[in-house]
Amino acid sequence: MMQALKTIQASLLQLIFPHVCSGCGSDLLPTDSSICFQCLEALPETNFIFHANNPVEKIFWGRLPLVQAAAQYYFTKESLIQQLMHELKYRGNRNLGLQLGRLMGLSLLQTNRFNDIDALVPLPLYPARERKRGYNQAALLCEGITAVTGIPILNNIVSRPQPTVTQTQKTRIERWQNIAGKFRLDDPDSASGKHLLLIDDVVTTGTTLEACGQELLKIGNGRLSIATLCYTAH
Repeated sequence: MMQALKTIQASLLQLIFPHVCSGCGSDLLPTDSSICFQCLEALPETNFIFHANNPVEKIFWGRLPLVQAAAQYYFTKESLIQQLMHELKYRGNRNLGLQLGRLMGLSLLQTNRFNDIDALVPLPLYPARERKRGYNQAALLCEGITAVTGIPILNNIVSRPQPTVTQTQKTRIERWQNIAGKFRLDDPDSASGKHLLLIDDVVTTGTTLEACGQELLKIGNGRLSIATLCYTAH
């Protein structure tokens, strides 16, 4: 009898608050997952995390003296990963962000190229934009990574006190003019001598990460690596 009641209750909850895959809309997925198994299998992994001189590292050659850099997935328009990114950034899907972060964390554990990271640093948002969205998606990714790896997060080491317009449709030079000088180092002492891993959702030209990375590299005896959820060829 109790089992039947639980089944009815679960069915009613599914009708009122449907738990469906963020990628395809299927309701055939584990209760603790935002992505069904089919979509998980279809995610376009780059495997950059295992290889030196990968395309993400090449973006920053001559721009930032990084230790390592990588991205988890390829980003293309009108794709599964674009759908997931839309859910994460514009539809308030926090659980999806945490799960994608956990996937990044699992990849970090599978390679020895990132095994000496001391702390994660989420790329900061301008405060008004973060309030409007309700969260910083890079910070959610960091929480997911930490849940798997145990690497601590430094949330207040760098900030973004000045607004910027969207980087979409801008050239690399225009992107740099838009973002240069917009980050501020707030608590350098907490990261002195540490190897930091700067986290963001997408890397395209790398200008935003470069601007933030330049601030982080002002920390004494510090080292910097970068990991993003997605990589967009340009």
